[in-house]
Amino acid sequence: MTWLYILLVLIAGVIILIIVCNSVVGKTKKQTYSSVEEIPYRKVGVILGTAPQLSNGRVNLYFKYRIQAAAELYHAGKVKYFIVSGDNSRQNYNEPQAMKDSLVAAGVPASHIYPDYAGFRTLDSMVRAQMIFGLNDFTVISQKFHNERAIYLAQAYHIHPIGYNAKDVTQKAGFKTRVRELLARVAVFRDLAINKQPKYLGERIHIPE
Repeated sequence: MTWLYILLVLIAGVIILIIVCNSVVGKTKKQTYSSVEEIPYRKVGVILGTAPQLSNGRVNLYFKYRIQAAAELYHAGKVKYFIVSGDNSRQNYNEPQAMKDSLVAAGVPASHIYPDYAGFRTLDSMVRAQMIFGLNDFTVISQKFHNERAIYLAQAYHIHPIGYNAKDVTQKAGFKTRVRELLARVAVFRDLAINKQPKYLGERIHIPE
């Protein structure tokens, strides 16, 4: 009975921790927008990376909808340049290039797109936007739940983005991602506690006016 009691206490503690962390991070929803008409202009939009295709070969709707959202902002004059920030840690895996190619296909000039090949994590993408590209105020583009976490992380590093919410996938299709997000929001506070920094930095990159 003693071990069962301890197990139940631990489970309850984990559940409470997840609820509290998600609630705190979720408060940044006030800095996100779902309407292209309402979102303020920012010179640069930072698109958070994901794979263009799923492991089964199907189109990754998270990727597709982020590109659509970015194109909406560009063609509405709400963003002038983009940073495509994602994982390029393997020779045959290049999220930034896939995003750039898709944006060009959607009518965004290649000269207005800046790849960030070391956006391995959301934290890396946010901090590198400031330290490499010199940005403190920009629009982060992803699904709402992801934008909320990205903005919370950014604010902890004295960066002040707003978010444009790409269309989300259905509850069924996005179930695994939503579960991972619950845990990722807990990990936010671990990263802040140890003052986690990007894996790579590098030379500054200037984005023109």
